[in-house]
Amino acid sequence: MPQTYDVAGLGNAIVDVIAAVDDRFLLSHKIAKGTMTLIDEFRAQELHKALADARQALSFLHQIAGGSCANTMAGLASLGSKGVYVGKIHDDALGADFTKSMNALGVTFTTRPGTKGAPTASSMIAVTPDGQRSMNTYLGACRELVPDDVDEAQIAGARVVYIEGYLWDEESAKEASRKAMAAVKAAGGQVALTLSDPFCVGRFREEFIDLLNNQLNIVFANEEEAKALFEEEDFDKVVDHFRRWGGIAALTRSAKGCVIVKGGEMHTIPAAPVEEVVDTTGAGDQFAAGFLFGLTQGKPLADCGRLGAMAAAEVISHYGARPEVSLKELAEKQGLL
Repeated sequence: MPQTYDVAGLGNAIVDVIAAVDDRFLLSHKIAKGTMTLIDEFRAQELHKALADARQALSFLHQIAGGSCANTMAGLASLGSKGVYVGKIHDDALGADFTKSMNALGVTFTTRPGTKGAPTASSMIAVTPDGQRSMNTYLGACRELVPDDVDEAQIAGARVVYIEGYLWDEESAKEASRKAMAAVKAAGGQVALTLSDPFCVGRFREEFIDLLNNQLNIVFANEEEAKALFEEEDFDKVVDHFRRWGGIAALTRSAKGCVIVKGGEMHTIPAAPVEEVVDTTGAGDQFAAGFLFGLTQGKPLADCGRLGAMAAAEVISHYGARPEVSLKELAEKQGLL
C-alpha cells in the first residue's frame, strides 16, 4: 500500500511540566534525583501545587505535550517527516492541550480521548543546575491504551512503527503495540523499539529479548539499558550480542557519542558539540528522531547516527524535551542534508 507516513509512533501521551529548580526543592518535596518515579494522582496534585506556589521564584516553567515517543515525533516533524502518533488521553483540559500541541507540529493525532476513567497523564520534570532531570510521572489515562485505539490501515501506511518500551507496563497497551507491529510488518515496514530505561528493561527483559528475536528490526538504547538487556557489564560484549542479532542497534553513550551496529557493520559517532548542557531531558528521544529521519530518507547508517547526535545536542542545550529551532535548517547548516 502507499506509504502515507515516514513514522508511526505509539507511546504514553503525557503533558510535561518542566521546571528549573535547585537541589533544595528536590529535598523539600522528597523527589529522587535523576530518576523517573511513577506517582499516583494525589502525589501529582501535590507536586503541581508545589510548582504553582514556587512559580515566581522559578527561572523556567513550561507546559507542553510530552512523553518519550511524542517527543520523538516532534523532532521528526521538525526535520520535515510526516508522522502519526497513537497515545491515550482523557477528554479534559490537559488532553485538549496535548491534542493542540501535536496538531500544531503537523503530527497526525486522532486517538479517541477517554470519557471515563483517569485524567490525562502528566509528568513534573524538575531540572537542577547540573542538567539532571528528575521526573515524577502520573500515568493516568495513558495506561488505558487498548488495541481498538490502533487503526491498522493508518499504521500500515508508515515505513517504520516506533514503540516505547514503557507501554509494556500495561497488558492492553502491550497488545495495542503488537497489533501495530503486525500491521506495519504485513505492509512491508519495519518495527523499532526504544528500551525506555534500565528499570523498564529489568521488568520485561525476557519479553524484550523475545521481541528482539521475532519482531524487531531496529532497537534504540542507551548504554545502561543495553547492558541490562543482555545482563552484561562490558559494553563490547553488548555490541557482540547485537552483531549476532543482525538488526539495527542505535546505542547512545552520552558524551561518548553513539555506536551504530548492524551485523558486521559498525559505526562509532562522536557526540555533537554543545556549549553548555542545560537539560538532558529528551536527549534520547531526539537522537531517535534524527536517526529515524535519516533511515526513512535512505541515508547510510553513519549519517543517521550523525543526525541523531545533532538533534540530541540541540535539545540538551536548553530546557525542554523538544527542539527550539528547526532541526531541518540546523542539519542543512551542518551539511547533514
